[in-house]
Amino acid sequence: MNFIERYLAAAAGLQEVCVGQDIRCRVDLAMSHDVTAPIAIQQFEQIGIDRVFDPQKVVLVIDHIFPAATVQARTAHWIMKEFARKYGVTLYSKGEGVCHQLLSERHRLQPGQILVGADSHTCTAGGYGVIGIPVGSTELAAAMATGTIDLEVPPVVEVYLTGALQGYAAGKDIVLHLIRHFGVDGLTDKAVVFTGPGIACLPLEERMTICNMGIEMGAMIACFGSESKADQVAETVELPLEKIAPVAACPPSPANVKPVAELGDIAVSQVVIGSCTNGRLNDVAKAVAVLRRHPVHPDVNCLIIPASKIVLDEMETRGWCKILRDAGAVVTNPGCGPCFGAHQGLGAEQDVIVSTTNRNFPGRMGHRSAGIYLTSPATAAATAVRGKITEPGALLAEEGH
Repeated sequence: MNFIERYLAAAAGLQEVCVGQDIRCRVDLAMSHDVTAPIAIQQFEQIGIDRVFDPQKVVLVIDHIFPAATVQARTAHWIMKEFARKYGVTLYSKGEGVCHQLLSERHRLQPGQILVGADSHTCTAGGYGVIGIPVGSTELAAAMATGTIDLEVPPVVEVYLTGALQGYAAGKDIVLHLIRHFGVDGLTDKAVVFTGPGIACLPLEERMTICNMGIEMGAMIACFGSESKADQVAETVELPLEKIAPVAACPPSPANVKPVAELGDIAVSQVVIGSCTNGRLNDVAKAVAVLRRHPVHPDVNCLIIPASKIVLDEMETRGWCKILRDAGAVVTNPGCGPCFGAHQGLGAEQDVIVSTTNRNFPGRMGHRSAGIYLTSPATAAATAVRGKITEPGALLAEEGH
């Protein structure tokens, strides 16, 4: 068995499992947020039981539309508050941050444990070795009631990383390269695992970014393993990291990936740095490194959206918020921001947006005709300064360094 199969076998209480086998796994943590939780709560109430399987293992997070942008959004918050009060589960309701970041900071599971989340980017937890399984609201309701999840053991595709990243390349560039390779559905109903000596150059935050977008390739599980090759996988793809260059996912798909150097002078009206994909401290540091020396272009709205209050607190302690604001950027409250397309920076028909978020399908961040390009924070910051899509090293080159 490979390590994913070993993890699933342990969660199912079995000696071994095989691809295609239907199993029932123990859930170590169940999570939902303000878009999916109200439906899950409604489904849970219809089950007709008076308790969740373990109040310590159920977490609700208000992050997608906070502060509430509509009456409907605020009503969803109230539904979650009442459920948390009734069943004694944990609720984050005051802008503490994006669910995936909060789980890593305050409910960190151990490698091999099972996280079930009613959000497609639950696979983010694979950055620290957790089996993060995205589910729908009905499945989440069942998990809250029973503490189990039924699934089919998936085939495993291995990405074997060698070498080390060079220059301004980052985890976001790695995963965008992979999405271009596999397509948006090439790993549907499969697990993707990352192994090889190259993982040594990737800190936890970069690993979380890579796993976060596993779902953009269709993967049901994305998880980091060890530097050794995985056993008994369906396919192995070797990726030499020294060949990774800054790239951008161009409209209308995360798989439409091109080198930033080949995009030419595409004028941009908004830059978004943040979200569950790239809103951690290391991501903001890359924006600060640029914006402490250069102001935001006058034609660009630059939004900085911390992934959590812990990240924001550290930004304030280091004086980064003032640096960013003085440069012309706007620092918002922690949360999902405009990534979900609900508030805090949506695009109009004429907007061209460079974002560090995870999806750029038409209408994802506002009007269907708004152009959305997905990049790393370094590329986004350079773009905010020049007002056009820019390689991260271009500003230094202009300075004569």
